[in-house]
Amino acid sequence: MGPRKALLILGLMCMLGACFSQCGRHFLKKHRQCLDIYECGGIKEECQGNTLCLYTLGSYYCQCKDGFTNTKNKVYFKLGEERCRDINECYNNTVICGHKADCINLIGSYKCTCHSGYTNPTNNLKHCIDIDECEEAEMKKEDLCGIKGTCENINGSYWCMCPKGYTNYGNERTPCSELDCETFQANSRLAQSLEGLADILSMMRNSCLALSNPHIASEGKTDGEALLEKLLTAIEDILSPGHLNHREDVSGFLQTVEESIRHIGPQLKDSITEMETTEIGAKIAVQRGKTQPTGPILLTNENARLDTDWTTAAGTGTYPGFALAALLTYKNLEKSVNNSFEELKGHEKNAKNASSFKISSKVVSVVVSNPSTQNLSSPVNITLRHLNETAESFEVEYICAYWNDRGAWSKEGCHQQQTNATHTVCTCEHLSSFAVLMALYPMTHPFALILITKIGLTMSLLCLVLCILTFKFCRSIQGTRTTIHLHLCVCLFVADLIFLAGISKTEPVGGCRFVAAMLHIFFLGVFMWMLLEGVQLYRMVVLVFNATIRPLYLFIAGYGTPLVIVIISAIVNPKGYGTKEHCWLSLTDGFIWSFFGPVCCIIFLNVFFFIITVWKLAQKFTSLNPDLSTLNKIKAFTVTAIAQLCILGLMWVFGAFLFEEGIGTTVAAYLFTILNSLQGALIFVMHCLLSKQVREEYAYFLSCICTPQKKRYSDLSSTNPSSSQSRGSQSGQHTGESQI
Repeated sequence: MGPRKALLILGLMCMLGACFSQCGRHFLKKHRQCLDIYECGGIKEECQGNTLCLYTLGSYYCQCKDGFTNTKNKVYFKLGEERCRDINECYNNTVICGHKADCINLIGSYKCTCHSGYTNPTNNLKHCIDIDECEEAEMKKEDLCGIKGTCENINGSYWCMCPKGYTNYGNERTPCSELDCETFQANSRLAQSLEGLADILSMMRNSCLALSNPHIASEGKTDGEALLEKLLTAIEDILSPGHLNHREDVSGFLQTVEESIRHIGPQLKDSITEMETTEIGAKIAVQRGKTQPTGPILLTNENARLDTDWTTAAGTGTYPGFALAALLTYKNLEKSVNNSFEELKGHEKNAKNASSFKISSKVVSVVVSNPSTQNLSSPVNITLRHLNETAESFEVEYICAYWNDRGAWSKEGCHQQQTNATHTVCTCEHLSSFAVLMALYPMTHPFALILITKIGLTMSLLCLVLCILTFKFCRSIQGTRTTIHLHLCVCLFVADLIFLAGISKTEPVGGCRFVAAMLHIFFLGVFMWMLLEGVQLYRMVVLVFNATIRPLYLFIAGYGTPLVIVIISAIVNPKGYGTKEHCWLSLTDGFIWSFFGPVCCIIFLNVFFFIITVWKLAQKFTSLNPDLSTLNKIKAFTVTAIAQLCILGLMWVFGAFLFEEGIGTTVAAYLFTILNSLQGALIFVMHCLLSKQVREEYAYFLSCICTPQKKRYSDLSSTNPSSSQSRGSQSGQHTGESQI
């Protein structure tokens, strides 16, 4: 072999040795040997997640764990060929747990939970067997179905079989409760006296007898919702025609409704049932179970809120397998029970005597399954919304009260927890029918106001007496206008005198009504004579040559009109005269407008006449030949009449609020008293002191009193004819002026 061939063979052998020395992908070269790599172990395991790693020589494969499947439905795969996802065994096989258990899917598995009434003693997924509750209760000596009930085991549950006179209200696991159907007697005296109540009692009695019959009750045909709807409809039929007339009717009605709710409540299917009509709203909560429920109860509607707990509702006695709490709201019953407050006397705060009480909220009833509601384990809170927004004050107090078995409102066991202008929270230690009462206290005006009233009216009366004497005996000013002023002062004097002496004398009632009627007549008389003054001024300007009015017509208008108004008012509403606080017109039913209505009309008419008068005066002043002397007198008369109308009208603006309840009452009383006191002084100043004729008459009268007797005789004897003629002409001039 030549050297060249040997060298070629040697190089080829070296090349082949180098190639065969490399190991495959899943092998590792070690000491010139290729060793297989174990991919299924160590930190860098190829199969991760919910997979199993399968080792093979020179390779590996991944396989999903039990309960998982490959997303591409491959049994064996390698890294990167999708992942394993959970298998929902409950979805794929709906009966995987059998018919007595529920399937719950888990990650990579599932579990079976036995239905209520079944158990799985062997932990076999598909092995749920019935629990014999009756046998277990007997072994534990538990009273599962009540004293008279018989427990009958059924597949997955049990049934309480009740004898006659007992019922489980159609609920298979409820213990048997005794029924007293004699509670609902349709032929009782109360049922006969109150129309419609017999229908409720008859309906409840029929339902009670049906439940107490084991053959009917076992059919499970009780329908609490339908029965509740019938009850509320029957209640509406009773309350819609009108008010309950007697307190015995109210007590019997409320008791019948509460007993009916206790009978219907256990038959309701839902845990919360709410129904209402135009007369009543009901919200009922029911809880059932082997053990007594616990936790808070909150029942609300737009007029009331009940805060209590299930322990209080169920009571401490034998648990009947259910507990109920109901809040009943009567939408118009407060009108029928706005009386019977005699048991509240002496219970007011600060030992004050309230002059009157009235219902200030809707009447609500609270009903629970607890048979002992007269002494609850813990008090309940009832929040009631006020009928009108009024905050407590010196004159107003809110009292929490309940309707007791004697047919009267009482506050024993109930007290006010907190209150504001819109709501009052009552805390009570027993249950019944509740309401918030408003205690109204007499307005006690401060001593300063009483003093101003007495002094001011006394001064006004003195001024009015001077005016009456002046208008009556001062001959120089006699005429139609003076007659009007005289009788205006008489009416105002009598009205102020009666006001000062009798406005607060509310006893006896007949005397108080007489005082109110007299005030009505004479205060209206004041305004009527002011109207006549406006008419007279109008006639003086428009009818210059026929301005006088016959006295008969003046008396008919000035006294007859107020008398007719008072007679009509007394016939329409005789009780409108006199209140419990003052001898004045009642503020209820709009009776006060029998005074303010005519007053407003008179003021409007007077304003009309004054506008015409001022307009005509302005025309006459701008005429070519004005009688300035006469026009100036009429102008002065008009100004004083307008001022008088403004003062008296403004006084009764505040008088309108004098007998109202509120913070502004005292302010209105001060202003009314001050303006009323100014009336007499104003008339005396404007019509007497500002009149030249009257001042001269006063001066002459005072000179006669102050001058000694002898000097007066000498003056008379020495009077010359010229002076006598001068006085005569002056008197004639005054008389002529007074005829205007």
